[in-house]
Amino acid sequence: MNKHRAERPGNPLLNASLVMAVGTIFSRLTGFVKTALVAVALGVSINADVFTVANTVPNTMYILVAGGVFNVVLVPQLVRAMKHDSDGGDAYANRVVTLGLLVLLVATVVLVVVTPFLARLLFDPSLFTAEFSAERDSAYALMRYCMPQVFFYGAFVLCGQILNARGRFGPMMWAPITNNLVSGLVLLSYIAVYGSSEPDASGGFSNSAELLLGLGSTLGIAVQAAVLIPYLRKAGFRYRMRFDFRGVGLGHTIKLGVWTLLFVIVNQITYIVVNRLATASSTEASSEGTQAAGATVYQIAFLISQVPHGIITVSVFTATIPLLSSLAADREYVRMRGELVGAMRMVLVAIVPIAVAVACTGQLLATAMTSYGGLTGSTHVIGKTIIAFTPAMVLFSLQYMTLRGFYADEDTRTPFTIQIWLALTNIVAAVVLTSFARTDQVAMYLAVSYGLAYFVGFLIASTKLSNRIGAIFTPPMLGFLLRLALASAVSGVVILGCVRLGDEVGVSGDSARAAFVLLGFSGAVGAVAYVIAARLLRLREVTGLLRAIRGRG
Repeated sequence: MNKHRAERPGNPLLNASLVMAVGTIFSRLTGFVKTALVAVALGVSINADVFTVANTVPNTMYILVAGGVFNVVLVPQLVRAMKHDSDGGDAYANRVVTLGLLVLLVATVVLVVVTPFLARLLFDPSLFTAEFSAERDSAYALMRYCMPQVFFYGAFVLCGQILNARGRFGPMMWAPITNNLVSGLVLLSYIAVYGSSEPDASGGFSNSAELLLGLGSTLGIAVQAAVLIPYLRKAGFRYRMRFDFRGVGLGHTIKLGVWTLLFVIVNQITYIVVNRLATASSTEASSEGTQAAGATVYQIAFLISQVPHGIITVSVFTATIPLLSSLAADREYVRMRGELVGAMRMVLVAIVPIAVAVACTGQLLATAMTSYGGLTGSTHVIGKTIIAFTPAMVLFSLQYMTLRGFYADEDTRTPFTIQIWLALTNIVAAVVLTSFARTDQVAMYLAVSYGLAYFVGFLIASTKLSNRIGAIFTPPMLGFLLRLALASAVSGVVILGCVRLGDEVGVSGDSARAAFVLLGFSGAVGAVAYVIAARLLRLREVTGLLRAIRGRG
């Protein structure tokens, strides 16, 4: 029996992916509800952007400090340690956790101290004028209260990656639900105490509101990390602090992590530029009394665009990466390419039609999901931004999947060089496009820039990976993509027809209730049309996916 196949009996890729996908669906849904509650409570202008940035920056700083290494280097290294170390990799994992927690603790303390400097990096300079002194003070306070999330994000990923390396994929996908529930309760408490803000709310927050929002958000991340601890024990892992870091192979891990760190730095430079452009929209709109479409609008649309990626792509490739790493370690590149391409096809048959459907119904989606509280009157800017993000739904996943091939082969340098081109494209496109935009168009053009960047990144990444493991886009793969495009186009035409039919019978989608009805109807009919077209075009992956969903995979 082939040793790699023995590691995944039956049909584990679909089965493990579906287990994770179910958890991710609930996680993403509750995560979106949490994000919507932020906007319902705070609106979409300067106050909302202050909290959105303050609550986002800890994740950004965690990724900068350690996230890239934890996410893309650790699993291949843990898998290798489990295969080759006499103790099944336990000592190596304990050293990694100890070192990781120490780095995270020191980084968190430093980041709290340098909060004012970080604020000047992340917010547009207009926030630091006398006109926005109250908003600036709230930004400082909220960032300090939220910054301990850096430690808890890191602890969560360390625990989750150890579980993933041991084939326990579900807990890491389900755990974020607890964070979303805690954060949702915090936001509901804020609404109960302070009420919903106006869409153009400004003036910062009171001290008690800052405490509730900041510490409540941090509590959610802490709970998310804590729920993984019992699962580690069930997986047979017992954590013991170990400080004997020398001569045990951690140097190799750190060397791989250097390029990942550089990758992350380039990515965060892009984040800073985009964030400053987005917050400039909010401060300008506040001064001029116009409609804002800044960081909060961008974040809402971005999260919606990432739902298919998180549910489908991440689930499939979290289950796939241990096998890819094992094949790469044995230099079985032909089989590695086959597994990678097979996983890509499985992802694309789900992601592409979803992206087409969202492009056809983005405005309905915005109306259905954001016509509440402080979001009232802002659905049109959110809808345009959602539609602008739809190309990136596919392109981001393609880039993500391609880079997993390099990481499985312990190559972190190539992704860094690719990221430079991607970041340059994103920055240049964002600066150029937003320079001509009204305040209510900024988020939309930032979304367009994001898609352009990942188009360039994917072209470069797929070319380089093909040179290493063999052509990815062979004639059979190109034929598959053509048939997939045709089936998705059929679905899109049907969805647009349903939306037009709704207009004809008086269900225009102008209200949340009507939009929900029209979304459900057009989505269901469009899905049926896609499945029929896929069968006629012999897209076997669609049939396989449906069988797995019905429990026959």
